[in-house]
Amino acid sequence: MVIGRIGRPHGIRGELAIDVRTDDPDRRFAPGAELATDPADVGPLTVERARWHAGRLLVRFSGVDDRNAADELRGVWLVVDPSDIPPSADPDEFHDQELIGLAVTTVDGADVGTVAEVRHHGQDLLVVRRADGGEVLVPFVAALVPEVDVPGGRLRIDPPPGLLD
Repeated sequence: MVIGRIGRPHGIRGELAIDVRTDDPDRRFAPGAELATDPADVGPLTVERARWHAGRLLVRFSGVDDRNAADELRGVWLVVDPSDIPPSADPDEFHDQELIGLAVTTVDGADVGTVAEVRHHGQDLLVVRRADGGEVLVPFVAALVPEVDVPGGRLRIDPPPGLLD
């Protein structure tokens, strides 16, 4: 499961901006944390230090001592094994990996497709891959997604007119 993506270097001493994709960055990017990477041959990377600066997480990894070395890591995904993430105690909170692969139907029972991705851009969006190969973006809000049944492998949506067109 992706917890972040390495962005551009910050300064000349090897710090990197991280596009955070986890709800617990202080724990995931704590000094000493070892992170797997995608592509795998780049890692694992060990967090030497992390700090917040102007709303961005800046991380320095062990052995990455200058801007050139940091720039070689740009675009690398930071990942953890999904089994290392405990389930949420909140019944209305879901991890991305729990939603990906769920069958999507409307409240009327019409098949829509399968959740292919969850995007976090100001508002959580479900990327639903349709059987015809197209995609539809569904805002992940209770008014539009009234039922999520992870054990049953499905979720139901109540789309407003035009959402699925």
